[in-house]
Amino acid sequence: MSAGPEALDPALRGFVDAVCGEGARLAGGRTLDWPQRRAIAEAVRAPWRAGGPAMASTTTQRIACDAGDFTLRLHRPHAAAARAPALVYLHGGGWCLFSLDTHDRLMRELADRAGIVVAGIDYALAPEHPYPAALRQCIAAVHALRAQADGYGIDPARFALGGDSAGANLALATALLLRDAGALAGVEALLLHYGAFDTTLDATSARTLGTADDMLGAEEMAAYWSAYLGPDAADCRDPYAVPAHAALHGLPPALLLWGERDVLAVQNAAMVARLRAAGVGVDAHAYPGAPHSFLEAMSVSDVARDALGRGARWLRSRLSPAAEAAA
Repeated sequence: MSAGPEALDPALRGFVDAVCGEGARLAGGRTLDWPQRRAIAEAVRAPWRAGGPAMASTTTQRIACDAGDFTLRLHRPHAAAARAPALVYLHGGGWCLFSLDTHDRLMRELADRAGIVVAGIDYALAPEHPYPAALRQCIAAVHALRAQADGYGIDPARFALGGDSAGANLALATALLLRDAGALAGVEALLLHYGAFDTTLDATSARTLGTADDMLGAEEMAAYWSAYLGPDAADCRDPYAVPAHAALHGLPPALLLWGERDVLAVQNAAMVARLRAAGVGVDAHAYPGAPHSFLEAMSVSDVARDALGRGARWLRSRLSPAAEAAA
């Protein structure tokens, strides 16, 4: 693994410089609280989520939940069947930042490329709403989509769970909770982008990839874990919070995609090995020269577009009627 920033793919280098530079300009050297950080994150991401495919329809639904009400946003592409497979997608942002808006284009791209409905969740953010609030909302979303499948025009027997970074953590944790509750039927695939699966970072990655101008550093990741789990996050062994400590048997097939220039790269490779050891079917690809959050650069990066296409093709193969019949 190359260590220096110069190892980044050139298009992704420009993305990192633009995002980090604009974030620093808007912060202006101030110490920011979480609402201020969220506002800057939304502003910085706005140009990167613009454009992309138009949907046949985009609808929202407010869902009641004991952990707090939340919104589902459903993107239906023109190619989707009347009773389409669905991907439940959880956005990243360290459980503390980002939204349905920051990830709107990413979800539309997946919907369009895979020909499926993509349902995003505006789960409650930490530290105001720490674990397990967001996870409970993810479970509630799956139950709501199943209960109202006919109204949404989706097939409850052909679901996928997916997400990026903290969202990949939530997607995997949702699958684990559904499995342990005997309610995993119909979840046929896991699409996991550069997931945060372990509170412990590989020492070499933390030292060489946690630079100030990187997309994600070791100290920043530790702060996210602390906001999500509390001050004793590093000692947490709850498998639904830290999937690196989970038993992984009985899960649906998974595709893991990450960049080699990501501080989380080693734990993604470790998760692939652990899933395979547990008998889970796994496809995986690590992109050289790609940093954390590289999918957000889809408007300028061939690497990001390749990853989106790879994920969409894999979802089609897992959620097609032929795949269901073969299983």
